Amino acid sequence: MFHGFDSKLWIVALSSPELTLFSYEVMGLVGRDGAGPHDLLRMARRGRMLDWAGESQYYVEPKRLARLGYLEARKEPGRTRPRTVYSLTEKGLDALRAYAGTPVTFTPLKSEPLLRLLIADLAGEEVTREALATLRVDLADLVERLDESAEAAAALPHRAKYLLLVNGFLRQLVDLHAQLVDDVERELR
Repeated sequence: MFHGFDSKLWIVALSSPELTLFSYEVMGLVGRDGAGPHDLLRMARRGRMLDWAGESQYYVEPKRLARLGYLEARKEPGRTRPRTVYSLTEKGLDALRAYAGTPVTFTPLKSEPLLRLLIADLAGEEVTREALATLRVDLADLVERLDESAEAAAALPHRAKYLLLVNGFLRQLVDLHAQLVDDVERELR
């Protein structure tokens, strides 16, 4: 069905009543206008920097949230067959509002560049420096995607201010990575 799809994991995920950070992400992406699983995946992948769940999760999580009453599912015509579109229920909106009022903590960081530096003494400085320099190509792609996302925000006037704040933060994160590459090139000569 999906690359890396695990039916046991799917059954456990579908039966769990807990809301996770990903649950809130999905409900936030569904937003006011609703979205299908393919739309959720496309939105997450558009910016790439917030695409941290596996592809199948964008199909499994909305089903789970619908079963729990946070989303409702409806069928709409698709290109080749009917597609499922999810909308927030009052329970889902209430959950998002309650979540929005909880204390915010730092989300653990998963970073390949930092891992490369953690193993530099084992792998060697030259190979680490050369590998990290290749990050510049990826950062250029991310800047293009952030530019596209900033332009797309104009089409969502009710969310534009918030989307642009996220965009600005992500640009700073890209800049921080570029600075890291500069630092590595200078320090690991």
